[in-house]
Amino acid sequence: MGRAAEMLGTTPGFLRAIGEARLITPLRSEGGHRRYSRYQLRIAARARELVDQGTPIEAACRIVVLEDQLEEAQRINAEYRQAEAASQDKTGN
Repeated sequence: MGRAAEMLGTTPGFLRAIGEARLITPLRSEGGHRRYSRYQLRIAARARELVDQGTPIEAACRIVVLEDQLEEAQRINAEYRQAEAASQDKTGN
């Protein structure tokens, strides 16, 4: 946790807080140390940006979740559009 906090320029307390808010749930090593994925670190960094701008931590966590959901929905939409375009190309419509 200390290394992750250092990488993000934040404190272990901040990482604990976003964990308690259920924004991220790190895996645990055999020794009980928290292990964060790159994705979790990216999410934590975005939450940190929002908090630094004055957003309360609970609101920052909700915003990050919504941004992530929007990004996923946009990706899925793009895949559907590509599949539809490919289907139309095959049928000549």
